[in-house]
Amino acid sequence: IAPMPGLVKVLNAKVGDTVTKGQPLVVLEAMKMEHTLKAPRDGVVCDVVAAQGEQVQDGTVLVALAEEDADAA
Repeated sequence: IAPMPGLVKVLNAKVGDTVTKGQPLVVLEAMKMEHTLKAPRDGVVCDVVAAQGEQVQDGTVLVALAEEDADAA
């Protein structure tokens, strides 16, 4: 989720990618600074809403991870 309005500079995720907690997924440029948004948990990318070069608003979902499987643990 975009923490503030900004420009999507780098998009490191695509649907189906397996990601690990802390892995950089999006670089958002806001207020003349770059903010790296990282995966909050291990998972699989199920949706990429943002596009590189797109201007986004605060609170916009950029990348979604599939729901965690409760039976996997």
